[in-house]
Amino acid sequence: MKYDFETVKKRYSTGSFKWDEMKKYGVKESEDIIPFSVADMEFVTAPEIVEALKKELDASIMGYAAPTENYFETVCEWMKLRHEWNAKPEWILPSHGIVDAFFTAVRTFSKEGEGVILNTPVYYPMYLAIEKQGRKLIDNPLKKSGSRYEIDFDDLERKAADPNTKLLILCSPHNPCGRVWTREELSKIGDICLKNNVLVISDEIHFDLIMPGHKHTVFASISEEFANNCVVCTAPSKTFNIAGLQTSNIFIPNPELREKFLNSLMLSNPSPKCNILGYCASEAAYKNCAAWLDEALRVIDANRKLICSYAARELPAIKVYDLEGTYLLWLDFNGLGLNYKELAKINHGEAKLFFDEGYIFGKAGEGFERWNIACPTRYIQEALERLKKFYR
Repeated sequence: MKYDFETVKKRYSTGSFKWDEMKKYGVKESEDIIPFSVADMEFVTAPEIVEALKKELDASIMGYAAPTENYFETVCEWMKLRHEWNAKPEWILPSHGIVDAFFTAVRTFSKEGEGVILNTPVYYPMYLAIEKQGRKLIDNPLKKSGSRYEIDFDDLERKAADPNTKLLILCSPHNPCGRVWTREELSKIGDICLKNNVLVISDEIHFDLIMPGHKHTVFASISEEFANNCVVCTAPSKTFNIAGLQTSNIFIPNPELREKFLNSLMLSNPSPKCNILGYCASEAAYKNCAAWLDEALRVIDANRKLICSYAARELPAIKVYDLEGTYLLWLDFNGLGLNYKELAKINHGEAKLFFDEGYIFGKAGEGFERWNIACPTRYIQEALERLKKFYR
């Protein structure tokens, strides 16, 4: 490989929660143990991004900065080349992060007491965006079908038909279940939402992280009608491991919705913009780092295959769900006969395994673990041996 996917830079005492959490459970900094929890990668940053940032620091004054015309064009070029989506620069609004964006969208496009649909279990800040802002959670539980999850469209249609239901927050690809929704599934969702005047807030932050044999479809790319009934939340942060630079691109094709979103955003952030280094890194990533991403995906896919084959052979009581997209593998430990509190206690205190506990994604996640597999393969192998030692 051209790039380095073997080096790990330990991030103790740098503000990284997932690294510092391990010390609470007796992991010493000298031990060669890494966390598999919070969704950033344990790969070193692409050198093209590092070089771009160095040049920016050498050449620029770190003053106020807005995205340039070239920045917007670069983002749209990536959407065209990687996703076959003819996005327009004027559709983009800035956001420090996707969570900020869907909090703003819920506040903008619904009122207190109105309903917001989630396909659960799902990324936990989505619950907070609803509950903390006084909206009503409308649960559309995903259905297990073999080793994957599917949408219960009958239930979705019933709940969308309620006049009090105003929004659907769509996690696409789905976190933590790893589904990449097909174009047909997304079309069904879009038709149901159009029919019932439900606006779609599509969180597509993992849209570049797709496993072989699967294809991501941007929700807004399916039809003009869908594009005018959605907010599409994107960022280079997961793709290129630059989440700390807090730069996201929120696409709102409908000008009325875009103006409404911007006016709402300005109530909490009167001069909405990201930061100069975030723009620089994002532009460099989209222009120059496609090859780095392709290699990263090969490592992630190899890690996925290793876990699946090992679990089938050595840990048959642990069910591994198909990973179609993201680098977050969803595993069911309920076959071990432990409750979720016992599971967390053994993982952290004895096995020194630091996953994201499934219960944080909702009650349907109890007894599950979300495993961040964006790391050097040797750490996956070592973690599997510890799993075997404590659970076989």
